Amino acid sequence: MKIGIGIKEKGMRPGAGWLVLLVWLAAAGLMNALLPPVGKEVVNTAPQLNDERPSVQAGALAAGEFAAAEGILASIVWHRGGGLTDTDLHGIRTFAGKLTERPAPYQTFVPPLHTAPVQAMKQGLSPDGSTIVTPLFFDKQADPDQLTEGVANAKEAASGVFGFDPFLVAVNAPGELSARVTGPVGIQVDAAAMFDRTDKPVLIGTVLLVLLLLLFIYRSPVLSCIPLAAVGLAYSVISPLLGWMAREGWITVESQGTNIMTVLLFGAGTDYCLFLISRFRQLLKNEAASGKALLGAIKGTSGAVTMSGLTVVLSLLTLLAAEYGSFRRFAVPFSVAIAVMVLASLTLVPALLAVTGRFSFWPMIPRTLAMRAERAKRRGLPVPVPEAEPRNRIGSLVVRHPRTIVLATLIALGGLSACASQIHFTYDRLSAFPEEMSSREGVALMVERFSPGAPAPVQVMVDARGAEPAVRHALAALPGVDRVSEPKIGRSKPEWTAYDVLLNVNPYSSEAMDLIPTLRQAAEDALRQNNVPAPADRVAIAGSTAEQYDTRAANESDMRLVFPLVIGLIAVLLLVYLRSAVAAVYLIGTVLLSYGAALGLGWLAIRYVLGVEAIQGSILLYAFVFLVALGEDYNIFVVSSIWQKSKRMPLRQAISEGVGETGSVITSAGLILAGTFAVLANMPIQMLMQTGIITAIGILLDTFVVRPFLVPAITLLLGKWAFWPGRRGMTSAAPDAPRLNGGG
Repeated sequence: MKIGIGIKEKGMRPGAGWLVLLVWLAAAGLMNALLPPVGKEVVNTAPQLNDERPSVQAGALAAGEFAAAEGILASIVWHRGGGLTDTDLHGIRTFAGKLTERPAPYQTFVPPLHTAPVQAMKQGLSPDGSTIVTPLFFDKQADPDQLTEGVANAKEAASGVFGFDPFLVAVNAPGELSARVTGPVGIQVDAAAMFDRTDKPVLIGTVLLVLLLLLFIYRSPVLSCIPLAAVGLAYSVISPLLGWMAREGWITVESQGTNIMTVLLFGAGTDYCLFLISRFRQLLKNEAASGKALLGAIKGTSGAVTMSGLTVVLSLLTLLAAEYGSFRRFAVPFSVAIAVMVLASLTLVPALLAVTGRFSFWPMIPRTLAMRAERAKRRGLPVPVPEAEPRNRIGSLVVRHPRTIVLATLIALGGLSACASQIHFTYDRLSAFPEEMSSREGVALMVERFSPGAPAPVQVMVDARGAEPAVRHALAALPGVDRVSEPKIGRSKPEWTAYDVLLNVNPYSSEAMDLIPTLRQAAEDALRQNNVPAPADRVAIAGSTAEQYDTRAANESDMRLVFPLVIGLIAVLLLVYLRSAVAAVYLIGTVLLSYGAALGLGWLAIRYVLGVEAIQGSILLYAFVFLVALGEDYNIFVVSSIWQKSKRMPLRQAISEGVGETGSVITSAGLILAGTFAVLANMPIQMLMQTGIITAIGILLDTFVVRPFLVPAITLLLGKWAFWPGRRGMTSAAPDAPRLNGGG
């Protein structure tokens, strides 16, 4: 691949660099002036399941026929440790009256509790008399910002009634009245606030970490700023581009997606920059003209950088085939971000290096032997001697003991992969947030004071045709059911009845999800026993538990689809690039083994170090796409170097030198990429934290085990077959090695 502007045989000059830099600055300036940033177009309430899923269809039926009120529910949990007093209940009645007279923004309905006597309200108290839950409904079309405004207004009304803010009182404060907003509205409001609070820490933490690592590795303040400047300028193009696409309705972006995208962009983007910078630094030791050295660096790395970026972009685009909303919505933003970053690596980074030249590496400036001799002469110092090649211990070890290395690494990675079979998964969205989050505290109170299933009853709707008592009895007899409500009759479809089923387990748990087929089967059996025809068409189940059941099914279906898609796509790309079916197989195999080991080791850390009992189910697919695509990057670079060298030297020597040549830059890149994902490990949101831990571990395994040891050792053991069918035979000089566009 050639970069057209200013690159000629005499090299890339500073003037060309300034021109490219001005083009990028102008593009970023115009786009930010005319288009919205991606953060302004975030939507966190887009549906996750398609309309074909039973829980979605049941939810539509429930909303139309059995909803207590129009709108989305906010459950206000009132609690006093010693028991709610009559004064508390009078205050709650007054609060309901105020919201009736002056509704909060986007409020649609509040039950007329202000007209109910205190004795009637006491019927809704928890068995110990300490807690009561009152509903408040908001417009179902309101976005999280609007819901936040409405909830804040309601809290102000409560403060006016009680003379203090009960929503700020700790739930375990002895003898004091506290309140928490939970339910769908409370969870949305808290989730939006949590994601808003993580945006800046993720960005700032990532930038600072990358800067510190670059300073530590290269000890050059100028060089440390070049990748960050490139990524920052690329991001200033990516953000309005994605914002414009979201505004036009072409894509939907979520907060957790933008957080991970930022980390991926800085990590992978810095990697691409480092491969060019490292090659440039090597060539400056033998080439007096920095422009010519830069041209050589571009030619030597552009193919591998392009191939690596293409691998990541196409792997991410496979997520478009997924059903689950968040998976599908990640595909285009992530792919666009990486594509723009690859373009920046091939144009903007060379431009910055052309402008700064050798000064990029100050104070550790690389010079040719002649330049060093002239500098020593001016200073009256001894004439320098040629720099000795650094000793390549890892490469030498690999070529001496390839069988031992392959066996040891396979045992170690295989053992860690076996640990992945012990992973426990959860699809509980609420458990992804800190326990001290307000809405989660409200749920905990409902579970503790009422029933485990109180926060989210399962709504079973049946076209019973006279079998209503039999259906209710069948549901109530199930082991996982606490109690079943009296049937409610549909408004426009009186043949349909609905039952609120309170489970005796956490409604967000895997045990509760496993009860959904049991509930359906019990209702259908009751209909069948009462001679109701086609009972399978006459049962619908709605609620959070049913949605999670379908979410798990969608996730599992997506993994069965996306996993082979990614593997097949990468296999084709490797086959085209390397022209070796054997290499494609073992390079993919090593990355898959690394992925399994990362899951196993990540689970051990999450479960036994952090004490988390389950990981979010969606992380399996995210980690797979990131680790397989990014891990293959490093394989491409090391194999490219080995195969380029195998053109002119025996394979053993090519492996030894190739491992040594790519070792420092891939190690640096791996540390930075793992470090950026590790930033997510400090986030309070479980999904981000667990993604960060597992991905960082996988990248470190690729960097320090797979790339320097396993891949070269397998290549050596396979010998000429490693190149099959791209090479028919192999001589000591290997003149017919496959031609690669990058590497080395």
